[in-house]
Amino acid sequence: MGERMRGECRPDAWWEDRSVPQKVLMVIGFVILGAGFLALVGWVVMSLWNWLMQEIFGLPRVGYWQAWGLLILSSILFKGSGHGDKGGRADRKRRRELRKYLREGADGENVDAMPGTDGNPG
Repeated sequence: MGERMRGECRPDAWWEDRSVPQKVLMVIGFVILGAGFLALVGWVVMSLWNWLMQEIFGLPRVGYWQAWGLLILSSILFKGSGHGDKGGRADRKRRRELRKYLREGADGENVDAMPGTDGNPG
């Protein structure tokens, strides 16, 4: 606590200022909050499925764990397994072309040479 009073402000000082019982209670609290949030996510998916899919497409109702299965399945199908190449060659090429397009402008003019784009008065 003395370091903070001398004007030094470290990002982890709030954690170091806590006693061990306070740290344990904070960790337990965050675990309970995380579990509650996950339970809420499963319940929301189940409720939305049972409310929308049953009426729109006539699909059967799902239970809580089936909703979690749907959530995991959709995550795998639409996001990938998480082991893929997130910054792949095609993505880098697309970004490079976008930067080139933005530099040159839509009309083929160099945006940097246009008045007001680089701080020069026009």
